[in-house]
Amino acid sequence: MGFFSIFTKEKKEELNKGLEKSKENFFARLAKTVVGKSKVDDELLDRLEEALVASDVGVETTVRIIHRIEKRVSRDKYLGIDQLHVILKEEIATLLLENDMEGTTGFELPKRSTPYVIMVVGVNGVGKTTTIGKLAYQFKQKGYSVMLGAADTFRAAAVEQLEVWAQRAEVSIITQPAGSDPAAVTYDTIASAIAKKCDVAIIDTAGRLHNKVNLMRELAKIKNVAGKLIPDAPHEILLVLDGSTGQNAIEQCRQFTAATNVNALAITKLDGTAKGGVVIGISDQFKIPVKYIGVGEKIEQLQAFNRTEFVDSLLPATL
Repeated sequence: MGFFSIFTKEKKEELNKGLEKSKENFFARLAKTVVGKSKVDDELLDRLEEALVASDVGVETTVRIIHRIEKRVSRDKYLGIDQLHVILKEEIATLLLENDMEGTTGFELPKRSTPYVIMVVGVNGVGKTTTIGKLAYQFKQKGYSVMLGAADTFRAAAVEQLEVWAQRAEVSIITQPAGSDPAAVTYDTIASAIAKKCDVAIIDTAGRLHNKVNLMRELAKIKNVAGKLIPDAPHEILLVLDGSTGQNAIEQCRQFTAATNVNALAITKLDGTAKGGVVIGISDQFKIPVKYIGVGEKIEQLQAFNRTEFVDSLLPATL
């Protein structure tokens, strides 16, 4: 049974509630777009383009969506407003699918003889440590054994915060005193995970160093240490972004993808913002799958990203 077929009613309700502000924003803008219109024409498409940009989908992605719709309008000659709504949902869902070539697997881990290593990156304040705690909880609920590594040693508060989350999720954690070498913490974490036959090791990293060169150097050092213990580690470099920052999240994504080989995204704080459209733009511009979204503060409110359910929740049932 695939992931999409087991999206529960409770998860759907949680997602609807989490995206409520974004949906209201989308609805208000789309409603204004179709006022006085009975069919799709150039003027309506111009309005739709403005509405998508204003909803934090982003200019590049908006242009791509509009071009797709224009092709269908040209092919089908006449399209009514109701048909436009259906097409918009289909094209956004297709766009998200194209940027997730491996497919969403939820919180299922690949079967391995050694731990699956996740290196988590992102600037301070985006909810990185919180996401790690929630991710650890979800893996634990699936029956996996989890080891956390507090490699953000530049801030004592970061280590302490991760320890609190480890206790809440009831998973193991490796720490060293503030100021310790992050690579050393990474080494100890993975070595311990190997010795204890853990299924997954999740490594926290510094959110900000003195400059981009230092950041790149530190992340590269952590990656190299992981690779010495497990040749293909880290298997996942997860970038955490704050959805409530809108276009700033796109800029952060640009900086981190230049610094390291990010291959998965987690977008947080969607429940407190009207900028949920940014999920579409980020996924499209960087061709990196969104794996997780945060839709609430509770430990269980990190969801595996489901593109179909996301688009269905974000866009209103009718215009």
